[in-house]
Amino acid sequence: MVRNGGDEEESSQTQRASMPSSSSRYNRARTSDPFLLVCKCFSFLASFAAILCIFINVLSAFRSFKNGSDIFDGIFRCYAVAIALFVVVAETEWGFVLNFWRILEYWAGRGMLQIFVAVMTRAFPDVNGVRKDLVLLQDISSYLLLACGVTYVISGVLCIGFLKRNRQSKEITRNQAVKDLEELNRRKEELEALLVMERA
Repeated sequence: MVRNGGDEEESSQTQRASMPSSSSRYNRARTSDPFLLVCKCFSFLASFAAILCIFINVLSAFRSFKNGSDIFDGIFRCYAVAIALFVVVAETEWGFVLNFWRILEYWAGRGMLQIFVAVMTRAFPDVNGVRKDLVLLQDISSYLLLACGVTYVISGVLCIGFLKRNRQSKEITRNQAVKDLEELNRRKEELEALLVMERA
């Protein structure tokens, strides 16, 4: 009986000794893909450029409506704000939006939408020089979003978006497998603890 208890203690110590290697294996599996990390950073940059375009267009629309001299420019800016908001939502890759607008799942379609917003933001420049303070921000935001859109279109033609979706699905599957394995190990430890309590 004593010998049996000693065997149980040795097996439990062996299991504890093997735990660090399994946890390090989990940590290795959970490290994110560098390619997906670069894609997230680029998506953040595109979202930032779209938010900057929203800010510029809201400010321009407010000034147009306030002066009352150029109402058409104000209406145009409101449309630009609405489409730029759609660009920001598309960059979050929210499944609800992508289910209704499948074209935004492809990088070429997303890039064309960003180019369209950049052109709308840059349209109707201040030829009179009345709003010089907005011209610089308008140029920065429009050209930044234009660069992001062109990059998206080129990457979409090169099928980099497909590669990203493929790696993303593999990472989700791998993380789910790691979670399932952790859950199985936790259940195993609970059952072993209950078995030791019953034998005691």
